Amino acid sequence: MSINKSGSYFDGGLLQFIGWTLLGLLVTVCTLGICYPWAITMQYGWQINHTIVEGRRLKFTGSAVGLFGHWIKWLLLSIITLGIYSFWVRIKLLDWKARHTIYA
Repeated sequence: MSINKSGSYFDGGLLQFIGWTLLGLLVTVCTLGICYPWAITMQYGWQINHTIVEGRRLKFTGSAVGLFGHWIKWLLLSIITLGIYSFWVRIKLLDWKARHTIYA
């Protein structure tokens, strides 16, 4: 199978995916969830940095510190609204991810 270098494709591998996923899980479990934003940014970075769109590689610019502030805010809003805001957290996370994705 030949890869079209001017098209869109993903060049990450299965072993890398498994490694990053296990590392993220390990970090999250060992820190009792405190470092979950770091695990998210680590996995997003791997995924986005291995994505090519129309021949241009994407780059992830988000940081765990930047996400952690949002994460605390979203947690507090979820607690205040008795869990209702948690339905929007996934959408907010996707928005944050998109805002920190650029062409390399």
